[in-house]
Formats: sequence, C-alpha cells, structure tokens
Amino acid sequence: MKNHIQEPIKKMSKIELITFDLDDTFWDIKDTIINAEKNSRKWIEGIIGEEVNWGTFEDFMRIRAELAKEDPSLEYDLGMLRKKIISHHTKQYFNNKKEFDAFVNDAYIFFLEERHKVNFYDDVLLVLEKLSTKYKLGVLTNGNADVNKLGIGHLFDFSISSIDVKSNKPDQGHFCRAREISKVNFEDTLHVGDHPINDVLGARKLGINALWFNLNDANWDLDENPPIQFKKWSEFTNILEKNYGN
Repeated sequence: MKNHIQEPIKKMSKIELITFDLDDTFWDIKDTIINAEKNSRKWIEGIIGEEVNWGTFEDFMRIRAELAKEDPSLEYDLGMLRKKIISHHTKQYFNNKKEFDAFVNDAYIFFLEERHKVNFYDDVLLVLEKLSTKYKLGVLTNGNADVNKLGIGHLFDFSISSIDVKSNKPDQGHFCRAREISKVNFEDTLHVGDHPINDVLGARKLGINALWFNLNDANWDLDENPPIQFKKWSEFTNILEKNYGN
C-alpha cells in the first residue's frame, strides 16, 4: 500500500463559513431509512387494509433506477421520487384518482416524518452550538432532511438541498449557492462531510477546504493527498483550531 501524506495544514485560510453534509455525517442514515421504510409500509398497509407486495431490495433499486431514467429530475428530487415509488406499489388499490393522490401525499408525509427520527452522533449538537457563535454555518445535502424539522435550524444561516439547485454534490451547485448566500469566498470556506467524492473532492475541486468525517477508518485511495480527517465529533473543535485557527 502506498504511503500517503496528509493534506498540509492551511493556516493561511481564515475560515468564515463552515458547511456540513447531513446524512452519515451527523447521524447514521442506514438505520434511519430502514426504520422509516418499515414503518411507512406498515402505515400504508393499514390504510389499504391488506399486505402489499413490496418485492426485494433489488426490486426497489430497479424500480428507482427505471423511474429516474424516465425522469432525470428524480435524481435530485427525492420527494417526488418517493411519491412515484409509493404510487408504483399502491395504484392498483385505488379507482378514484383524487383519493389516490391524497393517499400518496399522506403516505409521503408519514415517511418524511419517520425519516426525520434520527439519532445524532455523540457530541454533534454540542459542537454545532459552539461553532454557531463564531462562524457562519450552512448545510449542503443531497438528501431531503430538513434541519428545522430536526430542531437545529436555529444553528444554521442557510440550508441547501439538491432540489434547491437541481443537482447533486459533487456538482458545484450546492457550493456555488452557498457562496452566493453567504458572500464568503471559497478559500475562506470549510466543508465537512463523510463522502470522499461528493463532499471532499467536490469541495476541493472549487478550492474549498475540506474535512473528512471518516467514522469507519476507510482508506483514502482517490489521490496522493488525503484530506484532514476525524472520526469522533469530540475531536472536531481541536482539529479545526489546529489546522485553521487564526
């Protein structure tokens, strides 16, 4: 295995804005989605009055891919994608379009509520509270989690999702919108996220500083310049001060 040299300390950057990914950065998304899916299916079957043939996980991914192929906007509009998936599995149980549309909307609202039942990683909230007194904070997410529904909206100056910019990270839409809103240059911005490509490389490509939340100690093999990383939120403040303190 090659020996990599960690990204050098960038004391020359005066960080004014810190942006964050959400899913798998502030909480584990796998368990959250599994529970939301399970509870939503139970709710749907309760309304319909019988079991629905949901198919396998592979079936779910195939249907999702087919829908996105038919309508590319579903790649970034997760709300509409979810409604389309609900419709696919339940349309046979309805004859009245108005009732069906109302049902799909209610089912989506239920799923969204379940999707927001997250368990924050240790120390996330404590760190955000502290940072919010010193920096501008923003959210850049490819998902559809809403910081206001999570009760942490007051800690952020803005939140940008894929539907807002009609694209997904690592495309530049989220990052450019953050600069537009905050009026902070890329070189004075720090982006924090778990995804090596969507978060780290997406930010770096634009000259944005990046911190990698590497919970599972994954190897960095995308280039010869590993990003500064951390695996516990209790480490974040010290790493921030060490590498970007002014």
